[in-house]
Amino acid sequence: MPKVAVIQIAPVILDRDKTVELAVEEVEKASAAGAELVIFPEAFIPGYPAWIWRLRPGTDWNTNEEIHARLLNNSVDLSSRQLQPLYDAAREHNVTIVCGMHERDSSLTRTTLYNTTVTISHEGQRLNQHRKLMPTNPERMVWGFGDATGLKVVDTPCGRIGSLICWENFMPLARFAMYSQGIDIYIAPTYDSGEGWLGTMQHIAREGGCWVISAGVALKSLDIPKDFPQRDTLYPNSEEWINPGDSIIIAPDGEIVAGPLNKKQETLFADVDLSRVEGSRRTFDVAGHYSRPDIFTLHVNAQPQSPVQFD
Repeated sequence: MPKVAVIQIAPVILDRDKTVELAVEEVEKASAAGAELVIFPEAFIPGYPAWIWRLRPGTDWNTNEEIHARLLNNSVDLSSRQLQPLYDAAREHNVTIVCGMHERDSSLTRTTLYNTTVTISHEGQRLNQHRKLMPTNPERMVWGFGDATGLKVVDTPCGRIGSLICWENFMPLARFAMYSQGIDIYIAPTYDSGEGWLGTMQHIAREGGCWVISAGVALKSLDIPKDFPQRDTLYPNSEEWINPGDSIIIAPDGEIVAGPLNKKQETLFADVDLSRVEGSRRTFDVAGHYSRPDIFTLHVNAQPQSPVQFD
């Protein structure tokens, strides 16, 4: 029965290397507490771009440009060794890690960013790299569109795990693609929170017959760096919770096992009994005996998408 740790803390915003160092420290502490699967929130490295919900696209153009330049230079190039400390931590502590980050394209123009979740094995190897399929509203001014190459479930010592990011979880076909791969632990790194989101997480647990873990962003005004452009204008209330977190762990029948962790920067722990997955699907297996392939089928294009092909 693996123990799961959801790390609901603030990153060192717009500082990739210090945030990676912080993540390594949190992995060490979670492992010492017995965790075998350690999960970080959406875009944890180097921080979810919460400012996009406050800046005005036309009026605040120069501020947007300044912030984006810093974000670009502190995003993760997965072809480099920038995540090596996290790989080493996974191997040293024998844990599986799921971590959200801003990924900088390293194969084409080298300037497009993606909202990416990386899964790292207990042996320190990258198991999967999933780019958010559809950025939400102003997020499209930050991130490009992902493809289905990372829309998959992988085997780990903690069970078969996979993830969809934030509002991807509202996409029924994306969910079905995950269910069809025999997912045990369904991970949802997110900026969303509140009763509506938590209800959605419970629905997914019942629908997929799987454990659901939502890793929320808990961010306060005090977490915004002092040299952040227009900091005092955008975040004038030093006591404000910009986002409350609401990380939660839900069993396959929809039972809330741990959380929600609201307006706290802590780690949420729970033991995950994988046998409950099999039991929950005995009566309802949405991608198995309850499917009707004679009526409904889903085709997923898992090929890498590129605007150019060199023969």
